Amino acid sequence: MTFGNMSIESIKILFEYMLKASGVTLSVFFYTLLFSLPLGLVVSLGRMTKCKLINIPVKIYLNIMRGTPLILQLMFWYFAPYYIAEIRLDRTVAAIVAFTFNYAAYFAEIYRAGIESVPKGQWEAAEVLGFGKIQTFFKIILPQVVKRILPPMSNEFMTLVKDTALAQVIGVAEMYQLATKNMSSQSSIVPLIMAGVFYFVMNLVVQQAFNAAEKKLSYYK
Repeated sequence: MTFGNMSIESIKILFEYMLKASGVTLSVFFYTLLFSLPLGLVVSLGRMTKCKLINIPVKIYLNIMRGTPLILQLMFWYFAPYYIAEIRLDRTVAAIVAFTFNYAAYFAEIYRAGIESVPKGQWEAAEVLGFGKIQTFFKIILPQVVKRILPPMSNEFMTLVKDTALAQVIGVAEMYQLATKNMSSQSSIVPLIMAGVFYFVMNLVVQQAFNAAEKKLSYYK
C-alpha cells in the first residue's frame, strides 16, 4: 500500500527521522530564546539611554540586524570566523549565534515599546514609596511590560519556529532539509507535508503556552 508515491513503511521510517530532526530544530529554537531574550532586554535599555556612546552603536546594530536578510547573517556567522581568524564554528552553533543576534534586535524593539508604554507616573509613584530604580523596574514596571508585549512576542516565537528552516543553508540537519531531500529522492510531496505538520504542531504548542501566560498575568492592569 502506498500513499503519495511512498509506502507506509517508508512513511514510518521518515516519521522517525523527522522526530530526530525536530530535536535539532527545537535545540536551535530554545537556545536562541535562551540567549536572545536577555540580550534583547539589554539592547533595549541601551537603545533608550541618553548616552550617545551606547545609544549610537546600539542603533547601528539594530539597523543592520533588521535591515539585512537573516539568510545572509547565517552565512556570515558560519564563514566569517574562518576567513577572519581561521576558527571553524559548528554549523548548529553558527545558526544559534545568527538567530540570537537577529532576534535580539526584534525583541529589543518590542521591549522598548512595552517599557515606553508604561506611564511615567508609575516610576514617580514608586519613587515616592521608596523604591530604587532597579527595584521599580523589576518589581513594578517589568511585570506590566511582560503582559503588554506577550502578543508581539508570541508572533516572534512562532516566526522563529519557522525560520529555523533557514538553518539548512549552512547544512544544519533540521526538518526542512530532511523533508526536501526525501521529497527529491522519493518523488513525493509527503515529506513536505509531514514537515509542515511538525512545524504546525510546534507553533500550536507555542500559542497555547502564550495563551496560558496571558491568563496568569491578567491581573496586571
